[in-house]
Amino acid sequence: MIRKIVTIDPEKCNGCGLCVPSCAEGAITIVDGKAQLAADNLCDGLGACLGECPQDAIRIIEREADEFDESAVDQHLKSAHAPSVPAKPHHHGTGCPGAQARSFTAQGKESDPDRPEEKGTSRLGQWPVQLHLVPVSAPFFQDADLLIAADCVPFAYARFHDHFLAGKAVVIGCPKLDDNRFYLEKLTELFRVSSIKSITVVRMEVPCCGGIVMAAKQALAASGKDIPFTEVTVGIQGDILK
Repeated sequence: MIRKIVTIDPEKCNGCGLCVPSCAEGAITIVDGKAQLAADNLCDGLGACLGECPQDAIRIIEREADEFDESAVDQHLKSAHAPSVPAKPHHHGTGCPGAQARSFTAQGKESDPDRPEEKGTSRLGQWPVQLHLVPVSAPFFQDADLLIAADCVPFAYARFHDHFLAGKAVVIGCPKLDDNRFYLEKLTELFRVSSIKSITVVRMEVPCCGGIVMAAKQALAASGKDIPFTEVTVGIQGDILK
């Protein structure tokens, strides 16, 4: 049938993922760093996602497409919210022995992070750190200050361990390469089941990195929790922008 449906220009799309959580039907996903329709029958053609795209890559057009199917949407959303979400192959799967949740004492002293002698000591106190791999019920999330970091940040910001990681539980991810809807769902569950005391999101200045902030904010709202929230932006040359 000919009907209105969303179209996404891959040349304009930068993979920021801001459109993903705006689609209540879950019709948009990020694949290979670009937003695309998961299936025609999941898109209602109303365009709630249009205003979320900073690149103006989304339009409503009329073309031959499968009819919008609410039952397919319900099944799709139930599948997406399933308790056990399989890890992507490139993350080696949750069955990997290296993904076993572990807590340990972070190295370094609890002192001024600006002291030169403190440079070079790891502040990591847990394993794993990838958002795809961490179990939301891991003990290191209980009564924790949570750091959510875009995975380019530690490479750009030289004092990441001392200035951000020290004393915090951490999860990392890349909203451009992964499905931002997964981030939204995983973080919502994490906030609901864990007694997180504060949330700090550290992102890069590039537009696509805004997706991880959006996912964290929407997850916090969906969780019903009132947790102090801080956002920090790191420049690609390693400076703190805000």
